[in-house]
Amino acid sequence: MTSRPAEPANDEELEELLAFLRDARGFDFTGYKRSTLGRRIRKRMADADVGSYADYRDRLEADAYEFGALFNTILINVTSFFRDPDAWTFLRHEVVPAVIEDAGSEEIRVWSAGCSTGEEAYSLAIMFAEALGLDETIARVKIYGTDVDEQELRAARAGHYPARSLEPLGTEQRDRYFEQNGSRHGFRSDLRRRVIFGRHDITRDAPISRLDLLVCRNTLMYFNMEAQSQIVDRFHFALRPAGYLFLGKAEMLLNDTDRFDVVSMRQRVFRRRASDAGPLYPPAAPRPRPGAGTELRGASRARQLRDLVLDSTLGAVIALDGEGAVMFMNSHARIQFGLVPNDIGKPFADLDLSHRPVELLPLVERAAGERRTLRVSGAERRTAGDIQYFDVVVQPLVGGSGPVLGTTVTFTDVTTPTTLKAEIKRIREELETAYEELQSTNEELETTNEELQSSIEELETTNEELQSTNEELETTNEELQSGNEELETMNEEMRTRTEELDEARAFLEGVVGSVAAGVVVLDAHMRVKSWNRGAAELWGLRADEVIDERFFGLDFGLPAEQLRAVIKECLDTGKRAGPVDTPAVNRIGRRINCEVVCSPFDGHNGGVVLLMEEGRTAQVR
Repeated sequence: MTSRPAEPANDEELEELLAFLRDARGFDFTGYKRSTLGRRIRKRMADADVGSYADYRDRLEADAYEFGALFNTILINVTSFFRDPDAWTFLRHEVVPAVIEDAGSEEIRVWSAGCSTGEEAYSLAIMFAEALGLDETIARVKIYGTDVDEQELRAARAGHYPARSLEPLGTEQRDRYFEQNGSRHGFRSDLRRRVIFGRHDITRDAPISRLDLLVCRNTLMYFNMEAQSQIVDRFHFALRPAGYLFLGKAEMLLNDTDRFDVVSMRQRVFRRRASDAGPLYPPAAPRPRPGAGTELRGASRARQLRDLVLDSTLGAVIALDGEGAVMFMNSHARIQFGLVPNDIGKPFADLDLSHRPVELLPLVERAAGERRTLRVSGAERRTAGDIQYFDVVVQPLVGGSGPVLGTTVTFTDVTTPTTLKAEIKRIREELETAYEELQSTNEELETTNEELQSSIEELETTNEELQSTNEELETTNEELQSGNEELETMNEEMRTRTEELDEARAFLEGVVGSVAAGVVVLDAHMRVKSWNRGAAELWGLRADEVIDERFFGLDFGLPAEQLRAVIKECLDTGKRAGPVDTPAVNRIGRRINCEVVCSPFDGHNGGVVLLMEEGRTAQVR
């Protein structure tokens, strides 16, 4: 069982540890409340099984990863979108409209100090987009998000959050400002470009200036009164006259009523007095007492004044000495390019910034050699999911006619105007293309119009022809109607005649059928055309069995070949021939003597009529 480490009680060792953290990693915790700070460091020491501050310093020197564990313990990052909804509602309804009104048509500058993983900065972007509209926010609002924790800043720059983190947002806001990528949601890229994240220590670094709104919630409470006073001084300097300060629930400005008006004590919203011009720069230390350390304090104050002057410039500035080492960087450079205090003193060539967004080392050498200022316009810098453009000015520092003492490199963010120029160029090209297409379409329409005019004339001619044809059709229709009436009359007459013929035929069939003798009608080709009832009863063949059959090919009791001569005679002479007595066998098999008389048939293209009748004398064998 591991024994619990003894609780360190040496305040001097704690101060030495804090000085080591400041010098080794650039984190200055000396302004934090000692009770809170000591408790969190001791918690990490207990987790690491270390008993004293001195031993823990040895652990930090031996294990670089222990720094990250310690910082995560000290810097408790608790944040969410629109945390404390009532306070944000007050900010949305009361503060943001006033900020927009005060800014007029100028740029609106907002700073989220201690932004952690970025939810607070993105909440501000959403709030202004809801108030101003998306396009106006992209054009006018710039939001800075700063923190001392690089790990948290990396998460903020990525701008990707799980669905659980977006629960404070409504469905409409989530769909409008975030794009789903797998299980996470990314903040929309066009509005993301207006949120700039960078490392910044509010206890040491110069503040961002000319702010309309400064949000620093639940951060001041971790510092002692002296550090809080210095931070508030910096905040007062950072705000424009009548700018707003938004603090956390546990924080308030009780001793600054001469510089800040209370807008809402309940929601911790304060406003810098518009009539208060304030000091030119925030004081960094109390006025020195006569005597001890006056010169040192004056030099320190002069350096701080110099730093604040450079920090108040609009662009990012880096100063190099004659050997190319980094001697100074302002807060804009640290925020914009992720630089840290430990980069001071390093060769500029070792920094990624020396070749991105543009190769700067040759320009620095050339500017020093030619002793003149060089400029690069619109240098492109690509970051994760984003593109920035900078105007870069490389200026040698020359003391009169003496040697070049150093070089300053200034970066001016021209992303918005460059993007707008590119957009204008693209729109102009699209307009030119559209104009050319419009001209082409206009010419095509004119050609089509001429073709339509010609078609109309042709249609008019065709219409006249159709009218003439219609008149002809009407005349033809009348003739057809007349012809139809005639046909109906003829049809009626034919129907009458057919009825008469049917009656005559029925009459003739009745006559022929009533004859007891067999009557057979043959055409000119000797095919049977009529076979009466008498013939059927005499020979045993029905009419439907013999009609259209060759007479001489029939197989019945009468030897037809014996009648060929008499039939030929009748056909040749056109007169009646016979009777001819022919032995035959009737339908019941009895032998008879059949008398056949052949008469010519005038109708149906000629032929003969055979009258067959059983003779009076039968042939008996």
